Amino acid sequence: MLKFSPSKGHTVFFENSPRIISSAAICGSKESTGIIGSFADITLQDDMYGESTFEKAECKMLSNVISLAIEKAGFKQTDVDLLLSGDLLNQIISASFAARDFDFPFLGVYSACSTMSESILLGAMMVNAGYVKNAVAATGSHFASAERQYRYPLELGCTRPPQAQWTVTGAGGCLITNADQANDRGVKIVNGTMGKVCDFGVTDVNNMGAAMAPAAADTIMQHFKDTGTEPTDYDMILTGDLGALGSRILKDLTWEKGYDISEMHVDCGEIIYKVIEDEFQGGSGAGCSATVLNSYILSKMGAGLYKRILFAATGALLSTVSSGQGESIPCISHAVQLEV
Repeated sequence: MLKFSPSKGHTVFFENSPRIISSAAICGSKESTGIIGSFADITLQDDMYGESTFEKAECKMLSNVISLAIEKAGFKQTDVDLLLSGDLLNQIISASFAARDFDFPFLGVYSACSTMSESILLGAMMVNAGYVKNAVAATGSHFASAERQYRYPLELGCTRPPQAQWTVTGAGGCLITNADQANDRGVKIVNGTMGKVCDFGVTDVNNMGAAMAPAAADTIMQHFKDTGTEPTDYDMILTGDLGALGSRILKDLTWEKGYDISEMHVDCGEIIYKVIEDEFQGGSGAGCSATVLNSYILSKMGAGLYKRILFAATGALLSTVSSGQGESIPCISHAVQLEV
């Protein structure tokens, strides 16, 4: 019998133990030279992925990680009850177009680069409540499609400022199922903390780390309060794509409130590329945390290296229109607690 799942503050506790039993990741040629290269299921030699446009390549990556996650779970597509996915492009076209390749329901979600943690959180809610048995959570991004939409076409050769991050070419997805079907395998989703929109007045569209750090700090500290945990209770506190500068700001913000996360904090944007000068602040994009989590992190959890992780991806909720009108950048972060 399903148990009622209580909530406290902004956090929902999953009493029925939804689990991630498989994951898949695809990364681009640049990303494959970094830490995730040997853990991703597919590494691209050509970031066009055999397609005629960057947008079609992004859609193809997303479609393929969905298929791979289902296949690696030992399931058929007919076993899947729901897809939760989104991306960075207008009208989340990568997710919507990928969904037409499958014959199961689709709920499109958007919280920019925090889409991976939001889709896992919503998928766990649906599975935990018994509304669905199996749900796939997935997202991705492409450097060239994001540059074209949010900044400048690559053909212009614009100079990147030192505070900029590099949008990751990659996609990641995972299959979430109930405890009965999991048979004690996989990674347990213990709880999820829903973030709220934070806006500290940052207007620089190249400085995503500074814009998103307050949202990450707010959600992480809310999680500690709701769950009664402390930073030392986690093997890793994993943020999405704050980059080097945003990570330093996050640690300062939490330290000021009495939480020292410096020893266990890791940012996907900081670790996804080789630590060389060309990447400036590191990686960003919805595919950043999606590829790192669904390749390197979940592989290490499966091997028993990490037992408990707080995954808090971050997203900047801006658009080209809002930036052109001089608006500041509202941001959000959602978190899920993962355990083996």
